[in-house]
Amino acid sequence: MITPRTLKGFRDFLPEFMLPREHLLECATGVFRSYGFCPIDTPSLEYLEILQGKGSDETDRQLYKFVDHGGREVGLRFDLTVPLARYVAQHFSELLFPFKRYHIGKVWRGENTQSGRYREFMQCDFDTIGTRSIVSDIEILLIINDLLERIDLRSGGSFTQFKIKVNNRKILTGLLDKNNILDKSTLVLRAVDKIGKIGRQGVFDELLNVCGLAPQQADCVLEFVALDGSNESIFLSLRKMLSGNETGEAGLASLEELFSVIESAGIPRGRVVADVSIARGLDYYTGMVYETFLDELPNIGSVCSGGRYDDLASLYTKQELPGVGGSLGLDRLISAMEILGMIDKISAPVSVFMPFFAAERLGDYLKFLRMLKSSGIGVEFYPESKKIGQQLKYADKRGFRIAIIAGENEFQNGTCQIKDLKTGNSIETPQNNAPQKINEILSSC
Repeated sequence: MITPRTLKGFRDFLPEFMLPREHLLECATGVFRSYGFCPIDTPSLEYLEILQGKGSDETDRQLYKFVDHGGREVGLRFDLTVPLARYVAQHFSELLFPFKRYHIGKVWRGENTQSGRYREFMQCDFDTIGTRSIVSDIEILLIINDLLERIDLRSGGSFTQFKIKVNNRKILTGLLDKNNILDKSTLVLRAVDKIGKIGRQGVFDELLNVCGLAPQQADCVLEFVALDGSNESIFLSLRKMLSGNETGEAGLASLEELFSVIESAGIPRGRVVADVSIARGLDYYTGMVYETFLDELPNIGSVCSGGRYDDLASLYTKQELPGVGGSLGLDRLISAMEILGMIDKISAPVSVFMPFFAAERLGDYLKFLRMLKSSGIGVEFYPESKKIGQQLKYADKRGFRIAIIAGENEFQNGTCQIKDLKTGNSIETPQNNAPQKINEILSSC
């Protein structure tokens, strides 16, 4: 016999995991649509030339690639942004710009697995293509904020303690230009992006040995990314460090403009912070970049990231198609919720259970069931006539909140018992009044 098993970095999802996952997706979809974003989809498999060289050396190494039956070099998408650039270039004449889309789908990276990181995972992306306006950059930040605020699972509620860290890649580009190391910007950006993983000394060593910087140049970069304190104090330091460099000053001006309006938009003070160490390792980012960390679990990594990429689509078309977007780390976020006890261990997609124990009354059960469903009540009906105790044990393990109990006597009298499985309390009510009573119990949760 074949041993049932999954590949390393891949996993099955049981109902008690999939239910909150789908609920989170519904929350995310609601937020995306509330800002005018439309859904799209693209193939999981792309021509290799579409994917290769579009992220970083690391993502190229992590690509799942092979030659298909037609002799074509192909690869599984490693994110949803590169396929978006191809999609927009290919369908340019059919789209209206600015084009705002969200895309929820699986991606694959052959990386080392760790807590909250897998080789197959779901991404939830949202992007605006066709404008350089800072309004779109700010809107992405607002969406990130709303996504975490509006997540509402049964027992845990939403996240309120999180930080959105923001930077502008032009600031670091300007610093490199001013220090005559702009030609090494890609290597430096990748090194700086690792500071949270390998620390200051590790980045210093990489700047010397991999990027080829002189010690004083490496010190300057590290002094830059170590800037800390209030947003105002960071901006003051940056003005001095970037003085006279047009690119750096433009990036700083955009960052300051963003911070000047977000509080007016209703984001709590202190939730969005300037952090010049945020570089985002992917090569295609050119402007504003974002990473979001949970205050209670900062080491799990960013749960929602993104940024501006003004030149990505130029690889596929001569049309100028600047873009900005973000990506919700769905599986990482759910891993955090599990750690924080925000997910109820339930496997019931509805709250109401109807046991079946009066076999001769099957037609009456089904009639009652249809009445409840037509009233908007989701109900699971047990398929076998068994002892009521056995069925209620099943209902309790599945995580149902309410059991609707009706036997021979209840059907003769046109009544039912509504049992609150959380408190153990029961009430008897006419069957036609059951929807109201059920809604009263559920609304008190």
